[in-house]
This record gives sequence, C-alpha cells and structure tokens, in this order.
Amino acid sequence: MPHPKKKTTKAAKNQRRSHHALKEITLTKCEKCGKPVKPHHACASCGTYKKKEVINVLKKLPKKERLKIEKKKKKIEEKESKKKEN
Repeated sequence: MPHPKKKTTKAAKNQRRSHHALKEITLTKCEKCGKPVKPHHACASCGTYKKKEVINVLKKLPKKERLKIEKKKKKIEEKESKKKEN
C-alpha cells in the first residue's frame, strides 16, 4: 500500500475542505400568502408559483379544515371587492 511521503498539515487539509461548509438557505416571500419559500419552488401553504395556482392544497386536507379555509378566502375576497368599489 502506498504511504504519503510528507505529513499533510492542518492548514493544507482545511484549505482543501473549504468548500465543504454548509451554505445558508436563501428564502423569498410568497407573493400571495407571504410565507417563506425557496426560489423557483411552488409555495407549500397556498400552492402558487408565479402568481398562478399550481397545486391544489385544499384537496389534500380533511373536509373540516377545507371548509374553514374556504370561508376565510371568501371573506378576504369580499373585503378586496369592497375596497375596489371605494
């Protein structure tokens, strides 16, 4: 088996491994709900990507939770329509 001719110093070893460090995850805000999302990924909470609904998130929820969310959406839409009228 081959053996190294010289001892690798700590500095040389650490310089070689400098690119092994973990990088901080970059997050952006979802345009619709405002929750943090990875760039170029669909939002897990509302299912939108580039202002379009791509994933039907409500389909996966139980019926009770789905109805609650639908009521909240209706209230928000009503408020927005009133603001547009004024």
